[in-house]
Amino acid sequence: MTSTLRTERLLLERYVPEDEDGFVALFQDARVSRWMGDGPSAEVDDRALFGRIFTKVYAESLFDVWAVRRDGRLVGHAEIKPTDAVEGYEIIYALAPEVWGSGLGAEVAEAIVAHGFGTLGLTEVHATVAASNKASLAVLDKIGFEYVREITEDDGSKTRGLTRRLARLPQQI
Repeated sequence: MTSTLRTERLLLERYVPEDEDGFVALFQDARVSRWMGDGPSAEVDDRALFGRIFTKVYAESLFDVWAVRRDGRLVGHAEIKPTDAVEGYEIIYALAPEVWGSGLGAEVAEAIVAHGFGTLGLTEVHATVAASNKASLAVLDKIGFEYVREITEDDGSKTRGLTRRLARLPQQI
């Protein structure tokens, strides 16, 4: 069950049906969707994806998916889920362009990572980012992700595989 996460400026919580139009608007924005999965989708597909969050992801407790809110307004999407790219969990997040450059990317990513380490008990989390998405690569570098490998996609584009490992505290003597 997706738990609520709070940061200094954000609330990450389960979607509610009333979020559908905001979710679709986020995913239909070409500045956002160009970095998500296979790129922009038809609106009907984004609406179906939103529906599956309730009928599959939440109903079957598959993985954690959050609406990202700032001051009560939907400004993004976040998730942490098992990935086929490597054995483990991957973080995914997208923010509306109007909040880009405000430090919220690092804030939401850090919250998801902390949830992975704390609640899920993971020792590492992963991310895959288009090699040309310099802003997201900078955010993940800032919060401690390290480059692991480069993946060549079917279309010839490059994706970077990144990992952040749980820091171990030195044992007390």
